[in-house]
Amino acid sequence: MSTRVYSGPHAVHRRLSPARALPWLLGAATIGLEIAYPLTDGDALRRITIATVVTFAAAGIVHSLVHRGAGWTLGLVVISAGGGLLAEAVGVHTGRPFGTYSYNSTLGPRLFEVPLLVPLAWTMMAYPVLLAARRLTRRWTVLLGAVGLAAWDVSLDPQMVSDGHWTWADPSPGLPGIHQVPLTNLAGWLAVGVVLMTVLVLVLPRDEERRGPARRRSEALPALLLGWTWLGYVIGNVFWFGSVAVAVWGGVLLGLVVLPYLWVLWRDRP
Repeated sequence: MSTRVYSGPHAVHRRLSPARALPWLLGAATIGLEIAYPLTDGDALRRITIATVVTFAAAGIVHSLVHRGAGWTLGLVVISAGGGLLAEAVGVHTGRPFGTYSYNSTLGPRLFEVPLLVPLAWTMMAYPVLLAARRLTRRWTVLLGAVGLAAWDVSLDPQMVSDGHWTWADPSPGLPGIHQVPLTNLAGWLAVGVVLMTVLVLVLPRDEERRGPARRRSEALPALLLGWTWLGYVIGNVFWFGSVAVAVWGGVLLGLVVLPYLWVLWRDRP
């Protein structure tokens, strides 16, 4: 009994430590920005779009640093952001593998004609999707991770096109009811997702294969942000963005990853 009484305050102190609180603060800021997104327009909307990606990515990166260490996090950022930048640069200049498109000047500084915000968005989503795929399956991790990335873009791309951040030379044919984005984009995301997830799986060890206390394996915040992203796109497209087709396609496809993931986490909670 005395040991439990003694250790309790230390456990509370660890939970409230700045390092462990910071990713949650960044996650809360991300959710707040995403709630504000459909309520604004003009330059304020552009700023919120940029801020959302930055805070979402920062929440994941800081969370990874706290719970998975500097080496793991460095590998995540280099592979996802570097791979995303390479894929986007090739795509912008050659039209492969996504189709012919171009970025406008609304998302800030560009490198190789790709806004620097874009590879950050690849990292932003690669982290929770990788954790989800690993939690759900060992044999099909790469494929499920690629599906998760591509499904996220099914909801993202039409909205970003509507907001004027990039333009497709020929957006047809697309998924039924989605007229802003061609099917080649979905195929490209699946292809790049397979390559990206393959490298991440090979380089970054699974949580159960790593040394260290069990607390380092936390994935509550990435799961929350992934689930919120899925729900936000569905609600936003139904009630604000006027695209039920995007809500259905994105909700179903990303839901194939998100809903089983959240269920498994809930089932396996301590």
